[in-house]
Amino acid sequence: MSMIDIRDTDIETASQEHPEVAAPRPEYRQAHFEPKPGEDLPSTPRQVFDALPHMPGLRTEIIDGRLIVSPVGTPEHARHAVRLMCALLPILNEREWEAFPGNVDVCLDGTRDPVEPDLVIAPLDCPRWGDRELLSSGLILVAEVVSVGSAVHDREIKPVMYARGGVPCYLIIDPLVDPRQVTLMSEPGQGRYHRSVSVTMGEKLEIPEPIGFALDTGIFL
Repeated sequence: MSMIDIRDTDIETASQEHPEVAAPRPEYRQAHFEPKPGEDLPSTPRQVFDALPHMPGLRTEIIDGRLIVSPVGTPEHARHAVRLMCALLPILNEREWEAFPGNVDVCLDGTRDPVEPDLVIAPLDCPRWGDRELLSSGLILVAEVVSVGSAVHDREIKPVMYARGGVPCYLIIDPLVDPRQVTLMSEPGQGRYHRSVSVTMGEKLEIPEPIGFALDTGIFL
């Protein structure tokens, strides 16, 4: 049987903004793939992702060309995403949009890399890549809750990925900085977001169209 090693966690180093936090060393898990007669082993991160079995309790993404398998967040992590979803419920019901708190895969237009945001807002008719992945260009908003292990990804790498994928709005809930912040990035184009607004948690944050909503970020305190 052939064997491919994949990373079992996305925690590599502590964020430079939090050097006092010591990050654990990555662990590795061996994933076994036995191709059918006449088939080759997966050779790209996307092919490995497609070959992986369902792994409850783990999040699998391709970030910056690497396949990352990490544990799901803590209850506090999930609480932020759920509170955001609840705050947006009036808009969701009015416009017949759907919300997925950390339980749906998104395929990034262009690269076809899969990610699993902490919250996804999408129309009912959002196009898909295959049966299980929503296409990023059809989304309304994605949100990420920053943790020690995801800080670099959420703050630095995913803004580029989501902008290139055509996601209109990217919301970052960051409880690690002092003071705690919420950042809204919008107006994607040419591989980046052209507008970024940050507020301290507890202040109002204007989310532009296609949402058009004043978010009270005190819900995250």
